[in-house]
Amino acid sequence: MKNEEQKPEFLFEKVNYKILLIGIAVITLGFILMSGGGSEDPNVFNEDIFNFRRIRLAPTTVLIGFGITIYAILKNPKK
Repeated sequence: MKNEEQKPEFLFEKVNYKILLIGIAVITLGFILMSGGGSEDPNVFNEDIFNFRRIRLAPTTVLIGFGITIYAILKNPKK
C-alpha cells in the first residue's frame, strides 16, 4: 500500500468561484439600488419610491446577478 496524500478536491474550479463572486456582487448592487426612498413622516407619501431606479433598474440588476451565478454553477471549465 502506498501512502499517497490526497489533495482535497473542490466542487468548482477557480474560474467558477470568481464568476460566482461577481454574480453575488451584482445581486448586492441591485439590492442597494432598490433600498431607500422612505419618508420621515408616515403621513406624507414620497413619490421617489416609484422612480426608474427602484422599479426597473434594481430588479433587472438582481436578475442579471442571478443569471451570472447560475452560469457560474453550470459552467464546466474542463471543456
